[in-house]
Amino acid sequence: MDDISWLGWAVLGASSFLIGFSKTGLPGVGILSILLIASVIPARASTGLVLPMLIVGDIFAVSYYHRHAVWRYLLILLPFAVIGVIIGYVGMGFVDDRQLGRIIGAIVLVLLAVNAWWSRRKAGEDAVPSSWLVGAVFGLLAGVTTMMANAAGPIMIIYLLAMRLPRHEFVGTGAWYFLLVNCFKVPFSAHLGLITFASLKFNMMLVPLIICGALSGVALMKHIPEKGFKVVVELLAVAAAIKLVW
Repeated sequence: MDDISWLGWAVLGASSFLIGFSKTGLPGVGILSILLIASVIPARASTGLVLPMLIVGDIFAVSYYHRHAVWRYLLILLPFAVIGVIIGYVGMGFVDDRQLGRIIGAIVLVLLAVNAWWSRRKAGEDAVPSSWLVGAVFGLLAGVTTMMANAAGPIMIIYLLAMRLPRHEFVGTGAWYFLLVNCFKVPFSAHLGLITFASLKFNMMLVPLIICGALSGVALMKHIPEKGFKVVVELLAVAAAIKLVW
């Protein structure tokens, strides 16, 4: 902590606020906070530092939107996400931060393009690609990326948009997904030495800003129109993916 400049602390504070805000307001903002923290803290260490902060935000999101979760999608996603987390845990020994960022960014951009194509092709139909196979692929990808870089947000955004969920169901389903998966990741991160007593002490200093962000997100959600919500989260996902690639 003594090595962090006042500017670094300002970045960490803003990132903490954005983590809470992303969990209850605009999901696409979450990846920005992770990138900002990684610019202050070494990338690998930042993975363990961010995880408890994400869980705090997840708890707030679930407390506000738990009734809106669509469990039929979660029951497809979660088993494959668990497999993905285990793969990501093993893979952390073989892929460096930069390589992983580029892989995730490329995957997200491809999936966004596929989603845009699908949306135009099926614009006049109610059917969406909701088969278990689609959920399995997205669950696996999200599990791997969330374990290795806490970067599953854009992937889940694409999946939930493809399911054409209204904004409250979108946030509620995502909230339960990330709370359950992030809690599952804790022992793996602790075993890798990424979560320590020192990092948890660091987290406690930033919790008030996460709470402020979460409350701000709840307030904002009441004023965002449905169409505007989907456009904004798509744009944020694209921006995050481009940043990861370059």
